[in-house]
Amino acid sequence: CASRLVDIVRQMILFDNVRDMALCLESISNDPHVQILRIKNRLSPEYNASRCSGGYRDVALNLRICMPETQRLGLDGHVCELQLILKSFYERRSNEGHARWVAFRNKQAE
Repeated sequence: CASRLVDIVRQMILFDNVRDMALCLESISNDPHVQILRIKNRLSPEYNASRCSGGYRDVALNLRICMPETQRLGLDGHVCELQLILKSFYERRSNEGHARWVAFRNKQAE
């Protein structure tokens, strides 16, 4: 179902530290043109990264951009994903690491 697609458009922002990430999240939250639909906080101490994401950690937002231009183009209903990632986690990421994560995720759906 197309209405369940949420990451055809995906982008990431890298941060040196959690404080800068939190400031960015606050700025996004305060933007009147952004509608945040969901936040996945994989940095939370309560999040079991080993069990839930194969050790991967980030903050993922599903959001919509609602402004005259996106309305005119018919994109105001489109859901995008924005990943907020610490550089220290990103630098450890590799093609092999991503392949392990995909295998982990696929195994969870069995």
